[in-house]
Amino acid sequence: MNQEYLEHYRRDGVAVIRNVFNDDDVSALKSAFDAVQAEGMQLRASYRHQNVLFRLSQDANLGKTLRLVQWPSYFNDALNRYRIDRRMFDIVEPLIGGDIKQIINQMHWKPPGAAQSSFGYHQDIWFRRPRRAYRNPASAFIQSGIAVDPQSAANGAMTFCPGSHRLGELSIDDHGRVMDRQMKPEDLAQFGLSQDDTITLDMNPGDVAIWSLFTVHGSGVNQSAHDRRFYLNGYVAAADCDRGEWAFEDGTPCVLGDPALVHYEDLYDRPDPHYIDDR
Repeated sequence: MNQEYLEHYRRDGVAVIRNVFNDDDVSALKSAFDAVQAEGMQLRASYRHQNVLFRLSQDANLGKTLRLVQWPSYFNDALNRYRIDRRMFDIVEPLIGGDIKQIINQMHWKPPGAAQSSFGYHQDIWFRRPRRAYRNPASAFIQSGIAVDPQSAANGAMTFCPGSHRLGELSIDDHGRVMDRQMKPEDLAQFGLSQDDTITLDMNPGDVAIWSLFTVHGSGVNQSAHDRRFYLNGYVAAADCDRGEWAFEDGTPCVLGDPALVHYEDLYDRPDPHYIDDR
């Protein structure tokens, strides 16, 4: 694999690696997304079972939509296979070593015509709680995303502020959940950044993006005629994280067993399947 992406990542806090996955891989991922979406749309509202979370919304234009699913790899073999694919290991190992846990396993949809499918500007470090469980966040954590569909500004691709990872952790006035906000120039202004500082990640299916927990980013609404599906996996040097599922141990892929504590604080107190009241 061409190592040029490492230079881009260290300089900009974000990089794209082209053509990591081939047409057969993309086809398998599309089928997995279709299967999980069909399952999710049978639910009446957001739903959790252990670490698995189906996040549904009532969209003003489309009605019930599936925004994201967390930890589908517990029940979908294809998604589990790609989270521990050797090609993903080869991308992240030069940055965080061969003993790797995973704290993000997430599917995103942006259907065409949805009134709200954007994510406001943010840093992923904001969501690493409790902070004591996540050490050395600037160097030990790598966020990644596999493009399942073409990604462009037209369909709400991710928008980044290159170099913003060097600013450290930033704060922003609270305007509600990130997934309920638009990308606003005034939010960037709070960080001392502007719209001129941003780039949009144009990606083809099978490309992989990586970014830092500190890189400021967001994504817009889908104004195109086709879906925008993205498969996220967040990796961490195992020694620097008390939570998460093992992904690779000394470079060897790890199978999922009983769910480990990741973000769902009530995993052991309420592991049963249940609907979530999002009001």
